[in-house]
Amino acid sequence: MSDTIFALSSGAPPAAIGVIRISGPKAGEALRALTGRELEPRHASLAKLRGADSALLDEALVLWFPGPATATGEDLAELHCHGGRAVVAAIEAELAGIEGLRRAEPGEFTRRAFANGRIDLAEAEGLADLLSAETELQRSAALAMAGGALSAQVEQWRETLLRLAAEVEAALDFADEDDVAGLSDDFSARLGCFSGELANWLARPRSERLGEGFRVVLAGPPNAGKSTLFNALIESEAAITSPIAGTTRDVIERSVAIDGLPFTFVDTAGLRDEGSDEIEAIGVGRARSQLESADLVLWLGPEHEGPADCWEIEAQIDKIVNPVKLCPNWRVSAQTGENLAELKVALVEKARRAMPKPGEAALNARQHGLLAEAQQAIDEARQISDPLIIAECLRRARLGFDRLVGRATTEDMLDALFGRFCIGK
Repeated sequence: MSDTIFALSSGAPPAAIGVIRISGPKAGEALRALTGRELEPRHASLAKLRGADSALLDEALVLWFPGPATATGEDLAELHCHGGRAVVAAIEAELAGIEGLRRAEPGEFTRRAFANGRIDLAEAEGLADLLSAETELQRSAALAMAGGALSAQVEQWRETLLRLAAEVEAALDFADEDDVAGLSDDFSARLGCFSGELANWLARPRSERLGEGFRVVLAGPPNAGKSTLFNALIESEAAITSPIAGTTRDVIERSVAIDGLPFTFVDTAGLRDEGSDEIEAIGVGRARSQLESADLVLWLGPEHEGPADCWEIEAQIDKIVNPVKLCPNWRVSAQTGENLAELKVALVEKARRAMPKPGEAALNARQHGLLAEAQQAIDEARQISDPLIIAECLRRARLGFDRLVGRATTEDMLDALFGRFCIGK
């Protein structure tokens, strides 16, 4: 943390503007070296940037933020210069020549914000998700997390836990005092309510679903119209269509957003047991495995022969006179578009129920695991009468909460998290 770091924080040049950030104890010194003057804190100033040889580098909008009330918790400067490659390269070269300055590593600005207490770990994870968000639902969920929705909830849980732990400690420390009673009669019930609240959070859809998308697998025998419907759903000619059986021999995946919701559509080889060559047989095996990982299967095969909870689809209704299925969920034609829009609306509604609600903080795998550990410890405490063991269970639960927001963590986990960020973040 003694180093002063710098990096381009805006998009790669060429661009209209390039924003170069400087953070660390020598940020102010670097700013004075480039501008040749003192600058008013937290006030945008127009300045000519010059190198050590007094040569003009650029004219830029400059901002100076003395720490610790900054994004990183330390002295911070921003140079809003012209975004040409040569301009950015010249300024970065000048900064690299100042003693004590070096180029930032990926995620180092955000890591310093975490280390200096400006954000906690849950907020940092939300920020990482926000940078990679591709759909409206991903954006709103990441904003909730980055804005501290989970962090505030964890703090409430921690306060509740500390009050419960204080009762246990009082029972242990003053068990022989006449004016201090043991654990209250409703202590176990309060632990149960607390565990139930955590269980409600654990039952929420996970944030990974936002990144992976609602997984819809199209399955059925050869020539059932899977690839044609697949292309229509993703609005792209991604799969080859042909009347020849076995045209699709491998799994084809495409991720798309529909009404702001992420989907992954999967086209599979036609399912059949006989008449397939060795290559097609491999594709059929992969198709069967896809059925197990699907959130929803659109079954284009014979009625009632698909997996449980699939949607029965009667496709190619433009080619048939009589219904093939007696009670399909949908009759569609990918060629004419009949009922295709209605099918998409139904898919969106199905996915929306399985996804985190807009603006609702969603737990990732790490957070879910830690919260599950805390709930398990609280449940164990409910089954025990010995206050000493109860106290240990509550300590374990508190450790889980602390690890959720980064009060206790490991360097390896931090390296993995902040490695997701770009260099200028």
